[in-house]
Amino acid sequence: MAVSISEQLQLLKRGTVEVYKEEDLAERLELAKKLGRPLRVKLGMDPTAPDIHLGHTVVLRKLRQFQDLGHTAVLIIGDYTARIGDPTGQNTTRPILDPEKIEANAKTYFQQAGKILDTSPDKLEIRYNSEWLAGLKLAEIIRLMASITVARMLERDTFEIRYKNGDAIGLHEFLYPLMQGYDSVMIQSDVELGGTDQTFNNLIGRDLQRIVNQLPQIVITMPILVGLDGKDKMSKSKGNYIGVTDSPKEMFGKCMSISDTMMENYYTLLTDIPQEKIRELLDPSKTHPKEAKVLLGKVIVEQFHGEEPAQAAAEEFERVFAHKQLPEDMPQVPIAPDPIPAGKLIFQCGLVESGGQAKRMIQQGGVEINDRRVADANEMITPTDGMILRVGKRKFAKLIVRG
Repeated sequence: MAVSISEQLQLLKRGTVEVYKEEDLAERLELAKKLGRPLRVKLGMDPTAPDIHLGHTVVLRKLRQFQDLGHTAVLIIGDYTARIGDPTGQNTTRPILDPEKIEANAKTYFQQAGKILDTSPDKLEIRYNSEWLAGLKLAEIIRLMASITVARMLERDTFEIRYKNGDAIGLHEFLYPLMQGYDSVMIQSDVELGGTDQTFNNLIGRDLQRIVNQLPQIVITMPILVGLDGKDKMSKSKGNYIGVTDSPKEMFGKCMSISDTMMENYYTLLTDIPQEKIRELLDPSKTHPKEAKVLLGKVIVEQFHGEEPAQAAAEEFERVFAHKQLPEDMPQVPIAPDPIPAGKLIFQCGLVESGGQAKRMIQQGGVEINDRRVADANEMITPTDGMILRVGKRKFAKLIVRG
């Protein structure tokens, strides 16, 4: 590891919220250098959904920084903890997921995380926490639960709020942070990464490591990435996300929709551009905001798709939105010439995910047919050959009428 300890600290602290504790991290880096042993840096991900988005990549990118500095990333797929479901931020008990659903989701995680991480065997260790959690005996679980008090658990704001409100808390939910902490013991992690919402879980890992006389892991928390709406945490359920599997065109278009005030956060957390350069890009006297946003979109798309697709997506966006032209790769949808309600038409063409979404988009003025805004989801539309449908700013379809 040729990079000095101070340089490592400067890089690793970028974009973080808290390091528990910074002086411990410096000492652990020094120890790793002295012993010639890379740090074991843990990140746990529960496969509760099949896809990951840019919000997830904030911690994945930090994990990649550790890899690039010569340390070992340990990615824990929480196939067993997912059966409980992380109670973080939940005002009700999560439903227990079935093993088949968890397994199907887990299969996609490694492929998607591999877009960010170095997947070389000497740089990345993939572990499933069912390896050690599935075989725990009742006596071992009791011993684990005895290590933390109920008062300590109620320090967690999620549990505290629900307890004060008289809302149900399942005993199995208390097991979740213990199981996540036990993961740290089993892989002997030196560092654990997580969003600020994972602070309690990660600090429990430190407590459990102390009990078994391991050096307590350093916990590094990262900010929660705000979604495209500029208000809530990026989430697929809220529809305010950029997925890592989005097409270059979709990914770039979504980047261009963020507000100017969000750019600093996105630049800092989602790119490697130096802070001095970011300050220059965000200074309107030096860089026009649109130019800064275009660069941001290109840098993000390039990470997942490469330089040429990123440039093509930027040019397509400029052609369609700045010059009001139609996209070159507009999907062509074969359809019968029979009259059909507008809402059903755009749903049938795959431009919305449900009839309810179709109705909302039309009510919000987001649907045009041949450049005419549609005001009523029940308006009967007679498809004609070459008819152009537009939903929102980025979704188009061209109708091909069947005989």
